[in-house]
Amino acid sequence: MAVMNVNPTRMQLTKLRKQLATATRGHKMLKDKRDELMRRFLDLVRENKELREKIERELAECNNHFVNASAVMSKEALDASLMSPKQRIDLELSSKNVMSVDIPQFSSSTRTSNEGDIFPYGFAFTSFELDDAVMSLNELLPDLIKLAEIEKSCELMSAEIEKTRRRVNSLEHVMIPRYQETIKYISMKLEENDRSSRTRLMKVKDMLLEKAHHYSEHYKDRKSVV
Repeated sequence: MAVMNVNPTRMQLTKLRKQLATATRGHKMLKDKRDELMRRFLDLVRENKELREKIERELAECNNHFVNASAVMSKEALDASLMSPKQRIDLELSSKNVMSVDIPQFSSSTRTSNEGDIFPYGFAFTSFELDDAVMSLNELLPDLIKLAEIEKSCELMSAEIEKTRRRVNSLEHVMIPRYQETIKYISMKLEENDRSSRTRLMKVKDMLLEKAHHYSEHYKDRKSVV
């Protein structure tokens, strides 16, 4: 791992140690966030699987009702019966924040509260199988809306998990090791400089002592001559 291009000073060493501590804390927080996102994501995936299987079963039942209705009604009569719907569904979108992810929430409402408005036709010339199909689809609508909500939430959470995973890996395998290597490099350089400084000081001290010793010997010689 290449070290950072910085000056090997004590001030820089202190700065890098603070940055390493911050990166380490950030790494732990991101790992915790990733793990919690994964837990919630897996819960949503399980809920999505169960709901999808339920919807597929109910859609198959609705399809059977339509098949039976088409067996006793002409195509033209069936098309005419469903051509002009009386009821309207309004869908409202809101969101809630889950671990920095804006999860969509859908809520639906009908134009009128009359349950009979789901049938866009009169009952005189239609089959009860068509009534059953329309009623089944009407009952299935909330589950379809919920499924869309869950699948979109899974998609958004998956993207956030991947983004968080990349950040965790970047800190774990790039940034933190680089900080550690740079701190180690600067510490070694400072220790080397300290040893060099001590060596120079010892040499200077020895030179001064030697000079003082020679001066003392010279002074003694002069006194003896006198």
